[in-house]
Amino acid sequence: MDRIKIAPSILAADFARLGDEVARIADHVDMVHIDVMDGHFVPNLSLGYPVIRSLRATTDLYFDVHLMTTNPDAYIDELVAAGGNLFSAHIEVFPDPRAVARKVAAAGLDFGLALNPQTPYAAVEPYLELCSQVLVMSVEPGFGGQAFMPEVLSKVEAARKQVEVLGLSTDIQIDGGITPVTAPMAYEAGANVLVAGSAIFRQEDPVAAVKALRAAVGDHVG
Repeated sequence: MDRIKIAPSILAADFARLGDEVARIADHVDMVHIDVMDGHFVPNLSLGYPVIRSLRATTDLYFDVHLMTTNPDAYIDELVAAGGNLFSAHIEVFPDPRAVARKVAAAGLDFGLALNPQTPYAAVEPYLELCSQVLVMSVEPGFGGQAFMPEVLSKVEAARKQVEVLGLSTDIQIDGGITPVTAPMAYEAGANVLVAGSAIFRQEDPVAAVKALRAAVGDHVG
């Protein structure tokens, strides 16, 4: 498995200083995880494309955009214009995601699929080859600061096994309750991209927090 990638979730950042918050850790992380919520697919609202566009002006980091919305394909052009890199939609919204994957690829974005804790891995299994990334939610989507759900690790294991059997380069991402305590469990199950919000941005020293996550999985780089 490739070196671990750290994806800080800006949902936990100080939005009054968002550019500074990201700049502080930029040299120590691999991407930025951006949650877009519509109040329908999940019971919460979060930032939209103007914020993504404003943040893009401050950093060259890869933007992993997690669309917790009922109609994410309606905003593909807006995501491109805002500077997004990866379009991550929920399999619960697109039971057959092939058409939207084609639209996303044609727009020049990477494509990913996410699945909620109660959704079985079988829902995304037929479409793994379409994906640059598969995101396994380890909390209920919509709110930060929730406790890690270890029961989802079997889905991480299944995804990692299929990636290796098929010889794919698909990343396996996990999001929710990731800390230096839970990160090793996720990594050992096969996740190579760790999303962390509170465990980075809500800490006194976010750079030290990133390094602690890496060290927890035996990666002392960064």
